[in-house]
Amino acid sequence: MTRPITDATVQSPTLQTLDMRSRDIFRRIVDSYLRDGEPVGSRSLSRILPSSLSPATVRNVMSDLEHLGLIYAPHVSAGRLPTQAGLRFFVDAFMELGDLAEEERRAIEAQMKASGEGTSLEHMLTEASQLLSGMSRGAGLVLTAKSEAALKHIEFIQLEPTKALAVLVSQNGDVENRIIELPAGITVSQLHEASNFLNAHIRGRTLAEARAEIERRKQETRAALDTLSQDLVEKGLAMWAGAESGLPSRLIVRGRANLLENVSAQADMELLKHLFEDLETQDGLVQLLDLAEQGSGVRIFIGSENKLFSLSGSSLVVAPYRDKDARVIGALGVIGPTRLNYARIVPMVDYTAQLISRMLR
Repeated sequence: MTRPITDATVQSPTLQTLDMRSRDIFRRIVDSYLRDGEPVGSRSLSRILPSSLSPATVRNVMSDLEHLGLIYAPHVSAGRLPTQAGLRFFVDAFMELGDLAEEERRAIEAQMKASGEGTSLEHMLTEASQLLSGMSRGAGLVLTAKSEAALKHIEFIQLEPTKALAVLVSQNGDVENRIIELPAGITVSQLHEASNFLNAHIRGRTLAEARAEIERRKQETRAALDTLSQDLVEKGLAMWAGAESGLPSRLIVRGRANLLENVSAQADMELLKHLFEDLETQDGLVQLLDLAEQGSGVRIFIGSENKLFSLSGSSLVVAPYRDKDARVIGALGVIGPTRLNYARIVPMVDYTAQLISRMLR
């Protein structure tokens, strides 16, 4: 049984301007691109269309579609390919998603359960990345976010006049050591003052809870600490969150070689180089998690719609996974060329994310 990915754009002005003949020709151009990656011409379309249309009539329809920005000609005498806007329109208005085949569901479940027995969460997620890569023939991606354990203690140790070592200890025994910049003129007594204030209010709370508690006590904070110490308090919490240095995340990517299989042009190699560089940037990790958190289910980003991959022109299908408290703690998905098999990959990513969420409960 199939279902539309969304009903939001079915009533869009663009769709209303297309008659049934135009819709049929547009869908066949996109289907051909997703299948073969090659432009399709009017003569080829006229042979496969169920109605008897001349190549000239098909060319007129294609001209209208091009005027709407849905298709374009990569070369002067070539056939047509969908634009990124055309692909988005196709995904939103036309694409239907089928459920995963039962054998695919069983294969995903068996592999994930086998990887999760007696192993670390990271190992299980690495297997998920490898699994998505193998099934999609794209690159499987998993972003793991550090769980927020309850804090036990924080201490600032001055190293230089403008630098300090921040030591944060969680109640499960994890220790974070980071170098942070100090406000000008900070004193040792102010370091102790900031540590004491934090330790009085954060013990037993997660970072998110500690932030909320400090926010509630803003007025009290201002009264109890001078400006320099208050700045240090905020730096200490931000540092633990990864905003100052280091990130509370790790990116797992498997199957990069799959992205190279159909690459021949040097320009395409340069695009993939940009993609790999984007994946390795720290800002990229934050953006990926933000993308997943902004939606309740699977999200599709085509080409430049996602600024993280705007240079490489890649597509991303991503979904969040959650902990036992239904909090988003990571994301997984598939990266590939814009001609991904979206109808198959979306339910695959969705099911894998839901399965991991159930295993973490």
